[in-house]
Amino acid sequence: MSPTGPGGGPADVYAGPPPTLRPDAGQSPVRPWPPADGGAPPPVLWPPPPGSPPHDEPQPYLLAMRARDWAWWRPVAGLLLLALAALVVGSLLGVVGILSGVHADLSLTDPTDPAVLLLTGVAVAVALPVVRLAWAVAHGMRPGWSTSVLARLRWRLLPRFAAFALLAVGGAGALAAAADGTAGGDGPVASWGWVLAVVLLVAPVQAAAEEHLFRGYLSQAIAGWIGRRTAGAGVAAVLTAALFALVHRPDGLSGFLALVALGLAASAVVLLTGGLEATIALHAVTAVLLHASAVLGEGGGIPTGPAGAALGLAGLVLYVALVAWWRRRAAPETRTPAVDLRPSAETEPAG
Repeated sequence: MSPTGPGGGPADVYAGPPPTLRPDAGQSPVRPWPPADGGAPPPVLWPPPPGSPPHDEPQPYLLAMRARDWAWWRPVAGLLLLALAALVVGSLLGVVGILSGVHADLSLTDPTDPAVLLLTGVAVAVALPVVRLAWAVAHGMRPGWSTSVLARLRWRLLPRFAAFALLAVGGAGALAAAADGTAGGDGPVASWGWVLAVVLLVAPVQAAAEEHLFRGYLSQAIAGWIGRRTAGAGVAAVLTAALFALVHRPDGLSGFLALVALGLAASAVVLLTGGLEATIALHAVTAVLLHASAVLGEGGGIPTGPAGAALGLAGLVLYVALVAWWRRRAAPETRTPAVDLRPSAETEPAG
């Protein structure tokens, strides 16, 4: 029966679903995946989350430059920036020297002149912000990677390492002065108060700047180019120790070798601790002790006699041994944190 009323018409009869188009022989209605050439979907490479470490694998301090975007030219760019800064600072120091008659001196020729010490300390301290700038500009990484494997200065370690340095280097220095016959001099110099004030003010900053340059950026660049932990550390230690000694223009072969020994000890404690804190403490304490002995009339300078040189070397060895003993007890972090963001084997395209 047909419905009546407005809009009435024949009753709707369900005729079933529309016919399905069946593919011809050998034809698939859905495009196959993977494609016919055997490829696979490309891996989705998400950008690292904010704050992610720049390394896919934990790295020792000297290989911190070898991040995900490592390239050989990055340390070159950083070194060029450092060279440019050195040129600018050297030019400014030349102008200051002409106007004032005071010249910076890394050789400790006159460790009792407060003006020379202050100018030298300020000039060297410029290296610290420049090294940090090189990390940011040339490497695109946090400047803290120049300091430790945690990308920051571990302040709580400094007092302990300073105490170790006072015990080892200070004790050996006192014995060396007695052995060389330089103990009990003519008494303090007239400006001893000003000299000690300047030394206590600038020595820690100057030490931090020099260590960030030699045991930090230069050593990390050399080890980064070599790419192997042991070989890189050995080559970097020898080269930077020799360069460190040459820059300070020591008096004679014995002074050169003493500074080389200091540089090698500094590199050793960097390997033991994963950062620069131990070498900064060693450098700062050594500088303060040398200047203090000079202005207080105890001779000063690096021990150069056979007995004094041997005792000075023994003090460095003792310091390294104390740091190694502390490392076994404290087990500090000596590798960088890492998050592996490399594509897994399942997502890599088939060859």
